[in-house]
Amino acid sequence: MHGCAPIARHSGPVEGSTTLAAEAPVTADTKDWTWVLTRPCEQCGQDLRTIEPPLVAEAIRDNAANWRRVLDGPAVGARPAPGVWSPLEYACHVRDVHRVFATRVSLILEHDDPLFENWDQDAAASDYGSQRAEVVAAELAAAAANVARRYDQVTPAQWPRPGQRSNGSTFTLATLAQYHLHDVLHHLWDVEGASA
Repeated sequence: MHGCAPIARHSGPVEGSTTLAAEAPVTADTKDWTWVLTRPCEQCGQDLRTIEPPLVAEAIRDNAANWRRVLDGPAVGARPAPGVWSPLEYACHVRDVHRVFATRVSLILEHDDPLFENWDQDAAASDYGSQRAEVVAAELAAAAANVARRYDQVTPAQWPRPGQRSNGSTFTLATLAQYHLHDVLHHLWDVEGASA
């Protein structure tokens, strides 16, 4: 998975939402966002170097609580502009990010230097716009709680364990946790900035 910009296409209107802005496809983000591990994010301002890995679990729980508020908001399925995900679509992506990272955390803990399976974010996003906000809210909360529990169980000796993506990016469990946290924090910033 590459990073933080939306990369989905909307598949249809959401019940109870206002009409979507033009159904323009969202441009795929193919940038390698691993640079956020070494300097502050130029967009959302997060500096992962200031977040100790053992604190990631609680930050993920806090972030998930904010997504419930977003999903309870008005016009959650409406895109704020052509080619920009709706809050619902972002929330679906964040739910899936938690699921993908839970798998990757398990791989690092159970195998020596595992290679992560590629995640096709475009394929995953194909039905995001048709999902129900209340269901997504529950699923996002459950996925966040699950991966946060996994981070809570990591011992100090396990944080340096490595894993890698097929593009050659190498992570330790510590940097994977920080990268994961940036992804979900950044997407909340995307939504709150879009709705401001």
